[in-house]
Amino acid sequence: MVEFMQQFSPITQVLIATFFTWGVTAAGAALVFFAKVVNQKLMDSMLGFAAGVMIAASFWSLLAPGIEMAQQMGQIPWLTATIGFMGGGIFMRLTDRLLPHLHPGLATDQSEGIKTSWQRSTLLVLAITLHNIPEGLAVGVAFGAVMVGLPSATLGGAIALAIGIGLQNFPEGTAVSMPLRREGMGQKKSFMLGQASGMVEPVAGVVGVLFVMQMQSILPYALCFAAGAMIFVVVEELIPESQRIAANIDLVTMATMTGFSVMMILDVALG
Repeated sequence: MVEFMQQFSPITQVLIATFFTWGVTAAGAALVFFAKVVNQKLMDSMLGFAAGVMIAASFWSLLAPGIEMAQQMGQIPWLTATIGFMGGGIFMRLTDRLLPHLHPGLATDQSEGIKTSWQRSTLLVLAITLHNIPEGLAVGVAFGAVMVGLPSATLGGAIALAIGIGLQNFPEGTAVSMPLRREGMGQKKSFMLGQASGMVEPVAGVVGVLFVMQMQSILPYALCFAAGAMIFVVVEELIPESQRIAANIDLVTMATMTGFSVMMILDVALG
């Protein structure tokens, strides 16, 4: 895999990686062609798994390399990490507050962001799209870091991040398409809306890599920024959403730990 990716430019590498993550989102949305309902324990476990992957990716693939790069560049590592990490969280908080969206399982009148008359389906897609912005940026920044040539950034690590984000995108696609199908929407339209939430990742990925290519000095901040944005998504939505049913909490907790372990293995083995 590493040898295959080495023959392409950084932008092409990012496009390959983010089209993969988008494809996994589409695979999750495609479950509507086989069923109208997903077992709630399974759905909660998949969301917990996704949370674990994102937590591990935030540290192993983003925060730790960002701290190491800050040190190599002569910056104050803890200050760079804090500014970038909190900046990512603040950015997502502002986006969450302004962008109209609706979390799966909630009534339309419980939508967040600026009030709007948009359809429920649009609000559901925007909720998952909100997740995918920092994920696409993270992939773009990771491949951009490899281009800079710092020892702490490896192509294997960037590939591991893309694989991990792809794995956790599967339940996100399902989380949009299944509620729409359950409410009576057709299979094809439910699928199209479910996969549409992943379309932002290639765009965000290219923005991330171009940003790093033009302003290499802020790379450590960018990595920590992406980590903060991803942790915000995990704590604000994935964990609470996966643990709404008290009887499933222990199962979801183990699924979260499993997701963390899988991402850690990917990063350590490939990175």
